[in-house]
Amino acid sequence: MSHIPLVDPATVSGTAKEHLDQIQATFGTVPAMFRAVAHSPATLASMWGAFGAFGAGTLGPALSEQIAVAVANHNSCKYCLAAHTALGRKAGVTREAMAAAQTGTSTDPRDAALLAFALKLVDRRGQVTAEDLRTVRDIGWNDEQVVEVIGQVALNLFTNYVNLALDVPVDFPDVPLR
Repeated sequence: MSHIPLVDPATVSGTAKEHLDQIQATFGTVPAMFRAVAHSPATLASMWGAFGAFGAGTLGPALSEQIAVAVANHNSCKYCLAAHTALGRKAGVTREAMAAAQTGTSTDPRDAALLAFALKLVDRRGQVTAEDLRTVRDIGWNDEQVVEVIGQVALNLFTNYVNLALDVPVDFPDVPLR
């Protein structure tokens, strides 16, 4: 059971209602994470806005979801792991590729390098080295993509912390941690 009551979308108004209506239109439902975050309209706006911004980013939905599952698995966030695995499958990523991404691996060397970099960001709390950056650049990622990965890792840490701290109930098909 959640450590905070989940907001009923029918009871909110203002910007929180606007965002929850957009989320409902996008997902066909309002996932529990957003119902927990809706207690703070500013936090909901920040989270939903970041998802929208990265949706238009250069990495694309498939790789973005693989980054999300790598971070979620690393932080033992079952909510984010389940949600982003479902979204990754919807984006066309195979079940096997999503499972590999949980541990920061991929059969594509470029994607594998970026996933490894994402996990270094988490492990080292952002304190990566010039060599770490050179590794991802040398395999073909540009500075825009490197900065976007940093942003996506930060967003996923944010959502992991929300779901872990508030014990948000998982409302996506369960995915085992690896």
